[in-house]
Amino acid sequence: MLSVLRNRAYRHLFAAQVIALVGTGLATVALGLLAYDMAGADAGSVLGTALAIKMVAYVLIAPAIGAIADRLPRRTLMVGADLTRAGVALFLPFVDQVWQVYVLVFLLQSASAAFTPTFQAVIPDVLPEERDYTQALSMSRLAYDLESLFSPALAAALLTLITYNWLFAGTMLGFLASAALVVSAVLPKPAPAAPRTGGVYTKATAGTRLFFAVPRLRALLALNLAVAAASATVTVNSVVYVRDHLGRSASQVPFALGAYGAGSMAVALLLPRILQRASDRAVMLRGALLLTAVFAGLGAITAAHSGGWRWPALLVAWAAFGAACSMVLTPTGRLIRRSVPPQERTSAFAAQFSLSHSCWLLTYPLAGWLGAAAGLQAAVVALGAIALSAGLLALRLWPAHDPSEVAHLHTAMAPDDPHLTGATSVPGGWRHTHDYVVDDLHPAWPTAPDRAPAR
Repeated sequence: MLSVLRNRAYRHLFAAQVIALVGTGLATVALGLLAYDMAGADAGSVLGTALAIKMVAYVLIAPAIGAIADRLPRRTLMVGADLTRAGVALFLPFVDQVWQVYVLVFLLQSASAAFTPTFQAVIPDVLPEERDYTQALSMSRLAYDLESLFSPALAAALLTLITYNWLFAGTMLGFLASAALVVSAVLPKPAPAAPRTGGVYTKATAGTRLFFAVPRLRALLALNLAVAAASATVTVNSVVYVRDHLGRSASQVPFALGAYGAGSMAVALLLPRILQRASDRAVMLRGALLLTAVFAGLGAITAAHSGGWRWPALLVAWAAFGAACSMVLTPTGRLIRRSVPPQERTSAFAAQFSLSHSCWLLTYPLAGWLGAAAGLQAAVVALGAIALSAGLLALRLWPAHDPSEVAHLHTAMAPDDPHLTGATSVPGGWRHTHDYVVDDLHPAWPTAPDRAPAR
């Protein structure tokens, strides 16, 4: 898997991603301590609002960035986002009002909503070979999982030497280093931007409309919801399970979260080889159905009120959640790359970023509020039902026969159009086969063999 790091451009971009993630992790810890200093017992409310603002920024800003990203140099956009995040981190230690925290968090996460989809859209151009790109997706998944384990440990070590305000300085330095690495990477020239008509709303929703136009991407929307149900259960209720349900110490909460990360990393390491033999559809749908099975097991753990077996069972369940989520999330970039034209990748990745976080915006409060109001078992049942319904919907939406190359008929193109090179003349038009994506020449997905709705 490490062979992709021989590519200098990808090596620099990956290092930028890792350093920025570590900086973000440090900021998360410092922000919690800052909230406690400012709000005391109400710190949880402040953090909850900050997380909601984060999700709203992701949902609203990413599509807007997607609308203009292909009109801006990608390096400039990513460096600008990093410098914005560094500036916000610089100001955070000096705030003294809760509303100031909310404003700075919105700016910080808005910059992240600009950086991440652009970064994701660049990687397929840097690594055009599918084998290399698959390895890069696994590396990215590993980076996110390692960050969730490494950043809190690093923050804990640093806090023995410095006050938490200095963690924001580490965050700022991380974003500056990320910007420098992006500047040093030689990026390939992007595909020419597709001409677009319509207003700002039309441009901002272009990526979302691509998702609804392609069956496998419609299935991805459902899979995002299944993953959000599981990740919300882990993120929101881990501390409740460990401390209240199992009666264990606070020091064991990181072990539960670590089990989730370990399961995700194990699958991320295995997937490049698995995807050489199995289709994205087989891996991702099995991951979604595994989530449902884990929810059933978690229901049994939740229903039991005694027994030493519950702690190791919870660790296994969390590891299985991580593995199943990784089965769905890791191949996502491959799915988008083969479904949209190169010039629309940034819009499509921005739509994926926005739509997936819309799912989390639903499941995070559901996991917390339902668990607090009706108990953990009610939360497990509700979120498990969401995961099951989403998995079954994805199975229905994603055709079993889903080739990249689709035979289709053009009925209104001039015979000398370059696109028809190699096409066969048939009654009513021109028939040919190639990798099918939704674009101006192919405005919708075929509903029957050889009858693609192309012009």
